[in-house]
Amino acid sequence: MKFLIITHVEHKSNGTSFSAYAPYVREMNLWLKHVEDLIIVAPQTSKIKSEIDLDYKHENIKFSAIPSIQFTDLKNTLVSFFKIPIILIGIYKACKKADHIHLRCPGSIGLLGCLVQIFFPKKNKTAKYAGNWDPKAKQPLSYNIQKWLLSNTFLTKNMSVLVYGDWPDKTQNIKPFFTATFKRNEIEPIELRNYSSGLQFVFVGTLVEGKRPLLTIQIVERLQKKGSKVRLDIFGDGVLRGELEDFVKNKGLNDIVKFHGNQNKQNVKEALKTAHFSILPSKSEGWPKALAEAMFFGAIPIATSISCVPDMLGYGKRGILIDPDLDKALAEIERHLKDTENLTQMSQNAANWSQNYTLERFETEIVKLLKA
Repeated sequence: MKFLIITHVEHKSNGTSFSAYAPYVREMNLWLKHVEDLIIVAPQTSKIKSEIDLDYKHENIKFSAIPSIQFTDLKNTLVSFFKIPIILIGIYKACKKADHIHLRCPGSIGLLGCLVQIFFPKKNKTAKYAGNWDPKAKQPLSYNIQKWLLSNTFLTKNMSVLVYGDWPDKTQNIKPFFTATFKRNEIEPIELRNYSSGLQFVFVGTLVEGKRPLLTIQIVERLQKKGSKVRLDIFGDGVLRGELEDFVKNKGLNDIVKFHGNQNKQNVKEALKTAHFSILPSKSEGWPKALAEAMFFGAIPIATSISCVPDMLGYGKRGILIDPDLDKALAEIERHLKDTENLTQMSQNAANWSQNYTLERFETEIVKLLKA
């Protein structure tokens, strides 16, 4: 089988191998165990491989580099429009060669892939929509166009669209799905936490406005001011890091807030084993791996009520759902901190749920899709 991946994810090469964002590649490597030839259509960067990158595990890779496009301002938008024909031609040529077309959405390249795949109605196709599929969610126009194209069974034929959450009024090609990080042999009895003394919080994610890392820091700051012994470990990097570090310094929080930058899976895993809570008050998510991974080891998730997150958290049985308002979020967290027995049960519930979604189960579902 010639398996084609169309994605906006930037790829790096050292001349002998290709790498990209580790969680994405780790997932794709499970697909690639069951295909003979791989074609990748994606932007390529000259940046050096970092801690959060991972190599593809496949011997027969043909990489077709396309320009990256951005619509962040007028200049980038104009330049991007001139690049679109080149990208469309590259995607079309790759689709002609492929036996199975796999789209990664949402994203600018994913949108172009959604358009090109229309011309290949007989080819087997899958699309992984990693964003928020909630029909009621406010989304960028390009996201809504992708969702419309993918769910339109007249234009999009012979495709399974993998989405997070089970939403009403979905077309027959929309399939609720999940993702995974850990293997079955990594399941172990969770460490019982003491919620009456020092509380360890973790934030795992990109330091950008959409993840609301500042709100996370402010929550921990307020808890400290109210007398709680707290610590926050931040894993991840991004454009807001300098601003956040200045905030922590100016507020005198250096003793309780630590920035660890991008770390590999093992280092994050060790932190999750002992953390009491994992905070992710995002503006938008698909299936937030940061929460599912924390839950796998009994760290209680604290998150905003978006996308399929309420379902992941069992509507409050496996985690704490908060409002993005600081005062309201703090009140909800403090309410739960008064009931330590319930927190212990919540931790166990979180682990029991997350440990169902292992890499082995994930791979089994992937094989079904490839054989469909």
